[in-house]
Amino acid sequence: MKVLKFGGSSVASSESIDNVISIVKDSALKNNVAVVVSALGGVTDLLLDAGNLACKGDESYKNCFKAIEERHLQIVRELIPINNQSGVLGQVKKMLNKLETTLEGVFLINELSSKTSDKIVSYGELLSSYIISEAFKNNNLDAQLKNTQELIVTNDHFSNAAVKFDKTNIAIESFFKQNEHKIIILPGFVAKTESGEVSTLGRGGSDYTAAIIAAAVNATVLEIWTDVSGMFTANPKVVKEAFPIKNISYQEAMELSHFGAKVLYPPTIQPVLKKEIPICIKNTFDANAEGTLITKVSSNKNPIKGISHIENMTLITLEGSGMVGIPGFSRRLFGALSEQKINISLITQASSEHSICIAISTTDVEKAKEAIENEFNYEMEQHKIDPLKIEKDNAIIALVGDNMKSHQGISGKMFSTLGRNNVNIRAIAQGASEKNISAVILHKDIKKALNALHATFFENQTKQLNLFVVGVGNVGGKLIEQIKKQQQYLLENLKLQVRVIALTNSRKMAFNEDGIDLDNWKAALDKGETLDMDLFHNKVTELNFRNSVFVDNTANESVASLYATYLKESVAVVTCNKIACSSEYTNYQHLKQLAREYDAPFLFETNVGAGLPIIDTLKNLVASGDKVTKIQAVLSGSLNFIFNNFDEKNSFSEVVKQAGIEGYTEPDPRIDLSGIDVMRKILILARESGTKLELSDIKNNSFLPQASLDAVSVPDFLETLVSEADHFNKIQQKAAANNCRLKVVAEFDNGTANVSLKEIPSDHPFYNLDGSDNIVLFFTERYSKQPLIIKGAGAGADVTASGLFADIIRIGNN
Repeated sequence: MKVLKFGGSSVASSESIDNVISIVKDSALKNNVAVVVSALGGVTDLLLDAGNLACKGDESYKNCFKAIEERHLQIVRELIPINNQSGVLGQVKKMLNKLETTLEGVFLINELSSKTSDKIVSYGELLSSYIISEAFKNNNLDAQLKNTQELIVTNDHFSNAAVKFDKTNIAIESFFKQNEHKIIILPGFVAKTESGEVSTLGRGGSDYTAAIIAAAVNATVLEIWTDVSGMFTANPKVVKEAFPIKNISYQEAMELSHFGAKVLYPPTIQPVLKKEIPICIKNTFDANAEGTLITKVSSNKNPIKGISHIENMTLITLEGSGMVGIPGFSRRLFGALSEQKINISLITQASSEHSICIAISTTDVEKAKEAIENEFNYEMEQHKIDPLKIEKDNAIIALVGDNMKSHQGISGKMFSTLGRNNVNIRAIAQGASEKNISAVILHKDIKKALNALHATFFENQTKQLNLFVVGVGNVGGKLIEQIKKQQQYLLENLKLQVRVIALTNSRKMAFNEDGIDLDNWKAALDKGETLDMDLFHNKVTELNFRNSVFVDNTANESVASLYATYLKESVAVVTCNKIACSSEYTNYQHLKQLAREYDAPFLFETNVGAGLPIIDTLKNLVASGDKVTKIQAVLSGSLNFIFNNFDEKNSFSEVVKQAGIEGYTEPDPRIDLSGIDVMRKILILARESGTKLELSDIKNNSFLPQASLDAVSVPDFLETLVSEADHFNKIQQKAAANNCRLKVVAEFDNGTANVSLKEIPSDHPFYNLDGSDNIVLFFTERYSKQPLIIKGAGAGADVTASGLFADIIRIGNN
C-alpha cells in the first residue's frame, strides 16, 4: 500500500486537483492508495483570520467567511458535472453553515479558545477532502472518503495535540483491514480527543497525518506531493543553480528541514522513520520529475547534501566574569527560555565559560530579553553579568551531510569561501556528529553566501562574475561586444560565467538580476530608469552578489570618486579612468589599502598604454625585488597619432579633428593636447614603481600656444588650432629640417618627472613608433644597460576595452 499526501498548493484550484486525480489514478493501477489532502491553498489562513477577527468583534470576519464559501462552491462547480452538483453543493453548504454558526458564536462572546480555534480551522481539510473525494467518484474511480477524526486520537492540548499512538494505530489498522476500496481519501491535520472533541496536529499536521497512517499500515512508501521537484541543494529562489537531491537520508532531510528547507517539517516524519519507510518528495505539477527519495542510508556519495538557511535571526549574548567556573548558568538560561516556549536555533559557548551565545527568532526577542533579565537580575545588579548583547538582522546558514565527518577540510572550505566573499561570520556551531556545520551571518549576506557555497560544493567550479558597467560609449560599447563574443569560450575553457548585471550611459541605467541580454543591451538601456549614481550604488549593494565588479569606462571625476564606497563593500573596481590613480597621493594609497583590507581587486591596467601590459610588468618587476631607476615613454596614442600624421600636407587642426573621429582623443581634446593625460600616466607609473609623487610635481612643457591654453570651451580651443596654424607649422618644419620626428615624451628619473614635445632622431627607439602606438622603456637595476621595452597599440576603443576585459578575467582567475 502507498500513502500519498497532497499539500495546499497541490489542491489550490480545480486544475491542480485534476492533476492530483491523474497522479492517484496512475498510482492505484498497481497499489491500494491512501490519499491525505490539506485544505485548499490559502484557506487555513483565511479561517484563522476569520476566527481572530470575530474574536475582536470585527464584522469583517464575514468577508473572510464569504471568501471561503465562494472558493469552495466555485471549486465544486468547476470539478463536478452540473447534473451531479446539487448533492455535493448541498453537503458543502451544510458544512459551511456550521462554520458560520461557530464564527457567529465567537463574534458574540468575543472569545476564541484553542479548542474553538481547532474546530474552526478543521473545516479547511474537512471541506477539501469531501470535495476531492466526490471529484474522484465522478471520474469513475473506486474512491471512498474516511474522516481522519475517526482514526487519530489525541490528548486535549488543542492546536498542537499529541497523538495517542496505541489507540490510533489500532483504529487505522482495523479500518484498512476491512477496507475494500482501491482509494481512500483522508483529511490531513485533523483528529479528535478521547472525549470526541475536535483537535489538530499543529504545524506540518497533514504531513504528520500521512506519516502516522503510513507507519500504521506499513506502507511501501510515503509520497509527499508539493509544488517543487524534491528537496534542493539550496533554495532555488535564492540560488538559481540549485538542483533536486536524488537521494538523502532521514537525518539529512531533518537537518535541512530544520534549517529552512520547507518541504518537510522534521517532527512529522518520526513515525515513518522508526519503521524505515521511504519518503518520496514529488512535484504535483511535474509528475514525471524524479523528485527526492528519503531513506535510512543515502546512496549519494557527496559528503554535502545541501545548504540551507533560516532568516530573521537574532543573536543574544550572555557574558560576564561572574560566570567563570560557576555551574548552572546554562541550565538557568535555557530554563528561562523554555518556560516562555522560545526555541533556540543555535548555541555556542566560549571554552573560558565567560559567555554563552544563542540564536533565536527575531519575533521572540522581547520575550526572551525579559525572561533572561528576570532570571539573572541579581547577577546583573551585582555586575557579575554584563547587560545583554542583542544583535538583530542575522541569519543562520548550514551545510548538511551525513558523511562530512569522514572528509577533512570541509569546514575550512566553507569558511574560506565565505571569507573570500567578505561574508562576516558572527557565530559557529558544529555538533560532534558532524551532520551539519552552522554559521550566523548578516541577513543581507544570505544570497551571496548561499550562492558562493553552492558554487564551491556543488558546481563544476564555475566562477560567476557579476559586472556593473558604467559608460557604454566607444570603450564601453566595445567591451560589451567582446564580452558577448567570448562568454561561451570563458565558460567552457576558463570556467568563468561573466554576466553584465547593470549598464549606464550618461542618461539612463538598466539592471537585470539574471544578467542583461547582450544581444539587446541597447534596448534594455533605452527602457531603463534615469541615471542616479547614488541609486546605482544602492542597488549594487542591495543585490550583494558574490564576485561583483564595478567597471568604469568613463573619464568622469565624480564616478572615480565612488571607488572607495564600492571597495568597502568588497566590490572589485576595474577602470580605464585615470583620475583616481592620479589624484592626491593619499587618495591613491587609500584606494589600494581598501582593496587589500576588503579583499576587493582594484585594477587599472588600461590607465597607461590601453591594452598593453605596462602596469602589470612594472608590478612584477617591483614585486620580484628590482628597482626602477628611470622611465622614458611615449604614453599618448592620441598624440602619437597626431604627430605621425601632421606634415606639410595635413594641417594640425585637421589631424586633431581626424583623431577625434577615429576615437583616439577624448571628447574634450584639450585633455590629450594639454599634456595632462600624459602627466597622469607617468605619475601612475612613478607611483607604481614606489615613488611618492603628486601631479603638481610633474613639469609640463606644453607645446600649445597661449591662446590654446586660454580657450574656455572645446569649440574655442579647436578654433585656436586653426588661428595658430603658423605656431604648429614652425614646430613641424624645424623637426623635419633636423631629420627628426615629433613625439610627446614622458620621463621619470631619480624621483622627478616631466612631459615635453621632443625631436626624436632616427637612431632612437621612439623614432619608428607608428600610428597610435605607445612605447615604454624601463631602466632598472637589472635592466641598467638595455632597458626593458614594451611597445604596441596604446590607444583606441578596441584595445582599451580588451585591457579592461583582461583585468576582469584576471579577477575571475584569482
